[in-house]
Amino acid sequence: MPVAVVANPKGGVGKTTLATNLAGYFASQDHAVMLGDTDRQQSSREWLALRPETAKPIHTWEISADHIAKPPKGTTHVVLDTPAGLHGWRLTDLVKLSDHVIVPLQPSMFDILATQTFLRKLADEKAVRHGEVKLGVVGMRVDMRTRAAEQLQRFVQGLEVPILGYLRDTQNYVQLAAHGLTLWDVAPSRVAKDVEQWGGILGWLGERPPQATVADTSAVA
Repeated sequence: MPVAVVANPKGGVGKTTLATNLAGYFASQDHAVMLGDTDRQQSSREWLALRPETAKPIHTWEISADHIAKPPKGTTHVVLDTPAGLHGWRLTDLVKLSDHVIVPLQPSMFDILATQTFLRKLADEKAVRHGEVKLGVVGMRVDMRTRAAEQLQRFVQGLEVPILGYLRDTQNYVQLAAHGLTLWDVAPSRVAKDVEQWGGILGWLGERPPQATVADTSAVA
């Protein structure tokens, strides 16, 4: 069962946006996907509560009688949304659980500096050093016409970590999230530019190109 962890110790960098849309993609492919929230704010869980019944199902933790959280039976794919300030043994435990760790990063100097330190810590994790866990970076809310975007590009080019893509700053993510939806739940023509930007992320995860994956969900559009 592949596990993708979305992590960055900096708050407000787009972790939940990335995690929910990744889970939405897996759901659009009819995978039995679980979106697990390890954040005290429970942003992903609250988002799931907004998701309409007509949308492709995305599950959350199943709590057993002894209060242990685990993926529901039959789960084939797991996406984990993580809290700000993630470090130490909690970070190590999550890395051990994962197959892929995706680090979202915004084009600001504060985010870049915080993420640089975090990436060094991740690179030192045994599972990453041994190649058991793949590590990648995604630029979030990026306007490629700005100096901040140029600064971000220069930063990621100096990393020994692949840059999976840059997601633009658009209200599409905000408006869809308000209804418990993702890019993969609406008509392709409505979000064509955004779907295209996911190509590098999905390819890195071993998935099909996004042009061939958006489901017909006109009932929830």
